[in-house]
This record gives sequence, structure tokens and C-alpha cells, in this order.
Amino acid sequence: MKREIIITGDGSTTIQIPEWNEQYHSIHGAIQEANHVFIKHGLQHYNTLYCSKEADSESKTIGILEIGFGTGLNAFITLIEAQKLGIHINYTGVEAYPVSPQEIDALNYTKTLQPENSDIPFKKLHSTTWEEAHKINDDLTLTKRQQFFSEIKDDEKYNIIYFDAFGARVQPELWTEAIFEIMFKALKPKGVLVTYSAKGSVRRAMQAVGFKVERLPGPPGKREMLRASK
Repeated sequence: MKREIIITGDGSTTIQIPEWNEQYHSIHGAIQEANHVFIKHGLQHYNTLYCSKEADSESKTIGILEIGFGTGLNAFITLIEAQKLGIHINYTGVEAYPVSPQEIDALNYTKTLQPENSDIPFKKLHSTTWEEAHKINDDLTLTKRQQFFSEIKDDEKYNIIYFDAFGARVQPELWTEAIFEIMFKALKPKGVLVTYSAKGSVRRAMQAVGFKVERLPGPPGKREMLRASK
């Protein structure tokens, strides 16, 4: 399936699938969306609740599962945020169809987010081998797994899930009770799942498997998003 690089509303790049009229990130702003949905309402929210400055090192380590590793943007902004917060992230990214080296080279996230730094950390996110844990730097350890979301069998392993699958319009099978049951099982108690979607059917599927679901203000171009707690 053909994929192409496009510029979004905040100047950052994303990948588009013309056949589906679907993008890996919001056309209104890839970085804006990622920061709003996953950092503000996911990582920062969880850190504020459960990772105080006085906490021991174990409680200042957060496990994150990303559903749809894709361009690596969410992992990259998480690495940057972890540096600011003084926490360590054990990050697992699941992706069935990894992006190509050529596509990675065409993305402008380092230039946009860290223009004063080299692109080594971002490139390292993609160059590390799959199915193994790799220390990207002192703030983030990354494991990439090439598998379908339905194949995930983790049990109470993560504090946060970034649910960033393609939309229900094009892949409704990724937004079902069966998938959210897998997500619920993968989260530790008090864990949270955040997603850009606010569809009623998605919220009801989450609630059906035991999540407590909040509607929150969405990123630019989107009225609402969802955060689900275990």
C-alpha cells in the first residue's frame, strides 16, 4: 500500500496512506496531537498522580505500551519529556508494518523538537533491532515488537498505554471489546490508556471490559479524546 510524507498544520511531518485517506498523525499538527493526547493527558497525568519527587527509583520508572509505533514520534517526545521529569521509561512499541528507512529520513521531528541537538536519539529508536530491549539513553529503554495487536499477551505489565492505532473508520477491528480486553489485562492496577478517539462505540467498548472512561478536550482540530483508567 502506497505511503507518502506530508506536512501537517504545525509544520511537522507525518505519513499518509492515500488509498485510505488516513494519516499516522493529525493533519492539524502531528506534534501538537502527540503532546496533547499522550504526554499531557497520559505521561504527565500519571507522573503527577504516582511519581512524586520523593518517590524511590522503582516508582519513578514508568512502563509504557504504544499501540502503533509507526513513525516513532510518540516514543521520541516521551524520551524528551522523561528527561524533563527525571523519570525512566521502559517503552514497548508494537507495530505490524514498520516504516522504511527512507520514510524515517524524511521525517522532521528532530529539527522541529530538538534543533540544537543531533538526530542520533531519534534515529536510534528506529535502528535498534526488534524483539530486544535497548537502552536508548539514561531516560528510556526501548523494546520494539513486530506483531498484530490481537497477539499481545502481556499481563499487568504497563502503567500507561498509548493507543494510537489507525482510526475505526478504516480499521474497526482494532477498536473492539476483544482488543480493549487485551489492553485492560496488560495494564497494572491504576494504569491509564489514552487515545485520540472519542467515538461513542469506542468508549462503550472500553467500559464493557472494565475501564472507567473520561472524555477530555481534544487536540487542535478535534473536540474530544478519551482517557481510560483501570
